[in-house]
Amino acid sequence: MRLLLLSNSTNFGRGYLDHAVDEIAEHFKTASGSTRRVLFVPFALTDQPGYWRKARDRFVELGLELDRLIPDASAPGAVRAAEGFFVGGGNTFRLLAGLQRCGALEEIRRRVLDGAPYMGASAGTVISAPTIRTTNDMPIVQPASLAALRLVPFQINCHYLDADAASKHMGETREQRLREFHEESDAENQVPVVGLREGAILKARRSPGAELTVSLAGTAGARIFRRGHPALEQPPGSSLDQILRA
Repeated sequence: MRLLLLSNSTNFGRGYLDHAVDEIAEHFKTASGSTRRVLFVPFALTDQPGYWRKARDRFVELGLELDRLIPDASAPGAVRAAEGFFVGGGNTFRLLAGLQRCGALEEIRRRVLDGAPYMGASAGTVISAPTIRTTNDMPIVQPASLAALRLVPFQINCHYLDADAASKHMGETREQRLREFHEESDAENQVPVVGLREGAILKARRSPGAELTVSLAGTAGARIFRRGHPALEQPPGSSLDQILRA
């Protein structure tokens, strides 16, 4: 299993996916050097054709072909035929509901567990977790379930923001909101939460018979939340293996 999980697709002052081009090219590289056809999931935005064209044009610059997943009865077959996946950002609830409706969610999970490379950005990263309970998004639609792809054994919060000491906002901080997740007692709420800052990238790998390895790349780090423990700061280049298993 190979996962490339971006907190965001555009860093401030840069173009679409500019901060991750080297990681993307490496992630989708084949052993033979041939072009890999990647299947793009644009379900998180309402203008799916326009979103696909934007992503396709960027991938062409990287020497990669990008096909579009259509949310109809053809979706499961398209997933089974794909050589890799890129799930774009937008609203996480809309993304998950769309994948559930067309029968693609479990098909993507099976393909990725079988070794097809998976890349997510923002909402596409959040759904790699067991559930979408730690997304920042409003539930603008009602998925059949909050259960997601379950590719990693921890929750993810993208676009993580620290509290601004100069702000006059009196509502809960992002850290407080994520700690509320751990206040609930059911088993699904006991797993760690990885708060990915803008520019942060998670790389997860698992070889047959081996344990999952998780490391941080990109231009920013992450804040790790575990029930009953202080939050931990981790910079780019860190391995998260021991922390997430503790």
